[in-house]
Amino acid sequence: MTDKIKITGLWWKLLGFLLLLYAVIYGFIVEIPYLDVTKESLRNVFYHVGMWFGMFAMLATSFIFSLRYLRGFHEKEDIVAVEAVNVGILFGILGLITGMIWAKNTWGAFWVRDPKLDGAAVGMFIYLAYMVLRGSIDDIHKRAKVSAVFNIFAFILWIVFVMVLPRISGSTIHPGQDGAPIMALNLSSSTRVVFYPAMAGWILLGFWIMNLRVRMRKLRMKNEE
Repeated sequence: MTDKIKITGLWWKLLGFLLLLYAVIYGFIVEIPYLDVTKESLRNVFYHVGMWFGMFAMLATSFIFSLRYLRGFHEKEDIVAVEAVNVGILFGILGLITGMIWAKNTWGAFWVRDPKLDGAAVGMFIYLAYMVLRGSIDDIHKRAKVSAVFNIFAFILWIVFVMVLPRISGSTIHPGQDGAPIMALNLSSSTRVVFYPAMAGWILLGFWIMNLRVRMRKLRMKNEE
């Protein structure tokens, strides 16, 4: 990556790989609370929720680098911002897919009307609009400036649709919210030993992929000069 968040060496990549390997293997054999609503599908919390953690880390990184770009107008800040969004969208789509599979096993349908689910879908469309906006502007500097401003508002809207409105509505059945069958903060001790390492692993994977994409984009831009 670049500047202050640059992470050198292979140790953090190896750590991320080992954490995810641990979560994938032990996540299927660890003893979990057996609830009538979720049953064995509760194991998806290690993967579905982890993807959303990774996505949020990427979108937050993109938000920060968009702010930094508007402060100094350095091209490298824009590169990190857009690639963080690319990885965030990837994790978001995977999170939606795993969430739909979980919903099918829990609620009997791939999608139900719920403020949390609807907000997540709207949030993804906002970031897809960000990518469309970037592709519609040819001038490099204008594209970076306009997309940075859009990205800042996109992140704020994401927080509103995914975190604020579902809590205000008070009617969500999504796990981890008030009134839901599972509270993320009340996981059993056996579940926590997989949950927290999995969350860290997904976040590190996100930064790893973003790091690779930033380097690839820089090389591509250099070859085009």
